[in-house]
Amino acid sequence: MIAEAFLLGALAQISLLLAGLAATVFNVPTKVVGAMAGFGAGAMISAVSFDLVDQAEVLGPVGLSAWLLIGAIVFIAGDKVVERKFGAAGVGGALGIVVGSVVDGVPESLIFGIGVAAGVPVSLGFLGAVIISNIPQALAPSVDLHKAGWSRGRLGILWAMVVLACGVAAALGAFAADISPGITGNEMAALAAGGLLAMMTNSLMPFAFEHGGDSAGFWTVVGFALAVAPSLA
Repeated sequence: MIAEAFLLGALAQISLLLAGLAATVFNVPTKVVGAMAGFGAGAMISAVSFDLVDQAEVLGPVGLSAWLLIGAIVFIAGDKVVERKFGAAGVGGALGIVVGSVVDGVPESLIFGIGVAAGVPVSLGFLGAVIISNIPQALAPSVDLHKAGWSRGRLGILWAMVVLACGVAAALGAFAADISPGITGNEMAALAAGGLLAMMTNSLMPFAFEHGGDSAGFWTVVGFALAVAPSLA
């Protein structure tokens, strides 16, 4: 069960690694990078609205709000560490999106693991939104990092570590749910939602507009529409 959860958590995030490596193989125009970032933001809005908050609403208004704020604080704290080391723009701005991937992916993976232990099928809508949003979420910052001199190997290690962390988080979620069946993952859903909202506001959406211009808004809506479709089916 724990091994199954690890594989599910890692496979759900493997698109981060593949998209990150693709940025070192293909010459992606700046406008396309902006469009992909906008697309990812739209897919994330869908995941927050129709999956994460929907799962966490059982916490009630106070509990939901508290965990949303905790998620935002976790992202902002991590982002500040990156800014102090790399600056707010350029490499620092790109790595801020990577921080958001961790704050998003680890709680998501805990939820996957808890679901495996509880025998609850993973929502196809949620899984689809995760995979869809991961591609531009990794591709957009990786293009900038590669242009800044990061090698394919360095980028591969970066995203592989994120994928590995998510697999371990899923395994821990399964283990925790196995020894304590009352665990539901609702708090982690709210934490991930808060972290995502903060990351989109501080990093991904400004990144999308800076690189894609006015078209970023259009692609945000496209990403939202395609990601929300499985949730409404």
